[in-house]
Amino acid sequence: MRAAFIIAGKDLRQHLRNTTMLLFALVLPLGLAFLFGSVLNDAGSGFHARFVVADEDHGPSATAFIDGTLVAVAKASTVDIQHVDTATEAARRVGSGKVDAAFVIPAGFSADTAAGRTATLRVIGGAGSEIASYMAREVAQAYAADVRSGQLAVAVTRAGGVEVGDPQQLAGRTQATQPELTLRTEVTAYRKELGTSTYYAAGSAVFFLFFVAMLSINGILLERGNATMTRLVVAPVPRPAILTGKLLSGVIIGLIAMTVLVATSTLLLGADWGDPLGVALLIVSLVLASTGLMALIASVAHSSEHGTNWMSGVTVLLGIFGGSFTPKAHLGPLAWLGYLTPHRWFLTGLSDLAGDGLRGAVVPVLVLLGVAAATFGLTLLRVGKVLSA
Repeated sequence: MRAAFIIAGKDLRQHLRNTTMLLFALVLPLGLAFLFGSVLNDAGSGFHARFVVADEDHGPSATAFIDGTLVAVAKASTVDIQHVDTATEAARRVGSGKVDAAFVIPAGFSADTAAGRTATLRVIGGAGSEIASYMAREVAQAYAADVRSGQLAVAVTRAGGVEVGDPQQLAGRTQATQPELTLRTEVTAYRKELGTSTYYAAGSAVFFLFFVAMLSINGILLERGNATMTRLVVAPVPRPAILTGKLLSGVIIGLIAMTVLVATSTLLLGADWGDPLGVALLIVSLVLASTGLMALIASVAHSSEHGTNWMSGVTVLLGIFGGSFTPKAHLGPLAWLGYLTPHRWFLTGLSDLAGDGLRGAVVPVLVLLGVAAATFGLTLLRVGKVLSA
């Protein structure tokens, strides 16, 4: 093993002096992460909805909706509630963009709900405010469900032969027994979707890590082509030790690159990678998998040019389907192909790490280590092909 460490140290010094290696390892991933993070800010961060309500009824049902449902929504989320007198004014504010959506309670709304008739609660959504409009519709539907429960209570009471003296009062009491409307954000579900800065920092890092692995492995093919490898092979050094040293230098440079990227993106881009131990396990397993995969491809290459073409092509395809720059939802029916790539498992591991803690990264780490074990094992079986032209 001493020979393997000597070879790894020599190659590592060469890698650190290689400006192309440093470009792919640090400059390009940081640059792209900064670009994407600046242009595509978190859609969910800073969300603020502005609603307006026009009460033309002024009855008990309208009051219950405004003072009960809307007040609960405003307390539980980043929503502002404004009040106007007419539906026309509410529609005007939505049309001018002053608010995102409007609730219009028409005259006779309370009477209709008390009598069991169909009552209309209008929601006017603004163009370009799809999320806020959808939220307003869901709030209205939640209140409508409460109203229907009150009407059902009146109908059931009457069907049982009990005289209902004041149907509106009974309906109101039934609605009052409903649990208060609350809006709850599932922190785990939210954090399982990585923020923009984190996602693109991680996506850029894993994409260019494969190019770093390609450059380090391509050094073996270059040495094989210029006869440097021949002199090393005839030396009294076991061939597995030679290959191990070469691969070890690639692993070390990959670990250095990923560590610097994590630290830099955290400080400069505000990326939140998650639990340090989980991130470290994911990075180590990813670097091993990327190095092993590139080494396996190199083992079937006839020359440096042939190997570079194959490795670069595979790297780009893995990046596309692995979701380095495009979330898997955008891949449509081809999204399942992402789980054939180390990229997707690494990004999934980060997401699960953020949502479930350290245990969330267990499966992705095991998958990546499995890829590394398989590719390194197959490469060592072809050690003669790797080191000899």
